Amino acid sequence: MNTLVFGGGFLGRRLAREMPGATLSEVDVTDRIAVADAIHGARAEVVINAAGKTGRPNVDWCETHQEATWRSNVLGALTLAEASREADAHMLHIGSGCVFYGPSPSPGGWREDDPANPISYYSRTKYATDLLLAPMAHTAVVRIRMPVDGAMNPRNLITKLAGYARVIDVENSVTFVDDLVHVIGELAARRATGVFHVTNPGTLRHRDLLARYANRVDPSHRCEFIEEEELVSLGLAAAPRSNCLLASPRLAALGITMRPVAAALDEVMGQYALDFRSRSSA
Repeated sequence: MNTLVFGGGFLGRRLAREMPGATLSEVDVTDRIAVADAIHGARAEVVINAAGKTGRPNVDWCETHQEATWRSNVLGALTLAEASREADAHMLHIGSGCVFYGPSPSPGGWREDDPANPISYYSRTKYATDLLLAPMAHTAVVRIRMPVDGAMNPRNLITKLAGYARVIDVENSVTFVDDLVHVIGELAARRATGVFHVTNPGTLRHRDLLARYANRVDPSHRCEFIEEEELVSLGLAAAPRSNCLLASPRLAALGITMRPVAAALDEVMGQYALDFRSRSSA
């Protein structure tokens, strides 16, 4: 199955490297001609949109670069959807669970069909795109949360949290990247449509992740834990962060499973420790 991945970032490169039959395109996703040419040239049967603005060093960038954010996150996604439809290709769009803030309206976490409550500009652009893409007959929206991986990368939740002097101690759903690659392959094979929450069963507290990090990776690691509301009041963030739990009933209905958080974290932290030591000794 010829698969074309758009977006040369952390997830885009990983998906293009590990999915069978996949290649990577780094063309501007808002350029209709370049996008159409890329899909045609690859004879793509599946298009994966892993492009978008998340901001550097973090999503606060999107608050002050709103035009660039909506052009990439909304216009770019719609451009890919149109070109995919014209090429009769199935499209999977990497969305974000960050469109939800706080406790879910029902036990077990936010469901795929729950109305979101985005606050930050970044999360608003992601939800706007979800609403536009979800009803299309050739697209699936794959919402992920806080990617966790065994390789060091600024976009990896382990690397992010380990680099902060102050960390909020909250509980969240997370997505392990190895499982994400597997699930996207399954959804593509089924030409699934609609919204899917692709998060591993269970939850992860920042405090627990960093305790595991100090135990297995860097015993010298230290940080201060603060309350969630202090993140903005202390000037550490321009907008509140999304902290939430997601449920994945639509994946379960298809029989697609992911590893429980506890088991996945143990394996991934071991991989991360090896990468950390390899880079430290280089």
